[in-house]
Amino acid sequence: MILSRVICLVIGYVLGLFQTGFIYGKLHHIDIREYGSGNAGATNTLRTLGWKAGLVTFLGDAGKAMLSMLLAWLLFREKYPDAVHLLEMYAGLGTVLGHNFPFYMKFKGGKGIACTAGFLLAFYPPLAVLCLLVFVVTVAATRYVSLGSILVSLCFYIQLIVFGQMGRLWVNPGLLPEVYGVGAVFAILAIWRHRANIKRLLGGTENKFSISKSGNLRKN
Repeated sequence: MILSRVICLVIGYVLGLFQTGFIYGKLHHIDIREYGSGNAGATNTLRTLGWKAGLVTFLGDAGKAMLSMLLAWLLFREKYPDAVHLLEMYAGLGTVLGHNFPFYMKFKGGKGIACTAGFLLAFYPPLAVLCLLVFVVTVAATRYVSLGSILVSLCFYIQLIVFGQMGRLWVNPGLLPEVYGVGAVFAILAIWRHRANIKRLLGGTENKFSISKSGNLRKN
């Protein structure tokens, strides 16, 4: 099944290369990476171009993760019925990698949070409920999107283990250690991509959430 894992990673990576925020920005004659935080993800697009742009970017980035997982399911549901959900995880992970490290953008993409949200919804929706609550409460209380994203990553992984041990992930019990391992990569990637934000949070210099007017753009 090694080849199947690789195929799913590749499918995800290719779909992850579709950079919704970057494309949206180009349609509005800007390179989103030259504004705000310099990130090509949904949060920077929201801050830079407004709610509509942020929503379109979030839906596009979440959707590509869900699409990659659907393709994995269609390809392997009959051949590996007991492992297809694990293969879906690899497809979702590949999407995050493609989104975060697109080769044609010199590996300067997003942070993978919207992709991970799409993965959660497609893989096991109950995981997304508490994660959404943690994110909303954290951002509402602190106005730090980065802190919300970091806490969501930890919340996701803790829940993954809890639901896995309860036998609710629709995965063969023998594959649970690998499921936890792939889940750990999701969480570590998200936290690592926020390492600069963590430094600013600890130093008290992190930017709080705000939305810029698209007519008043400032380059970074």
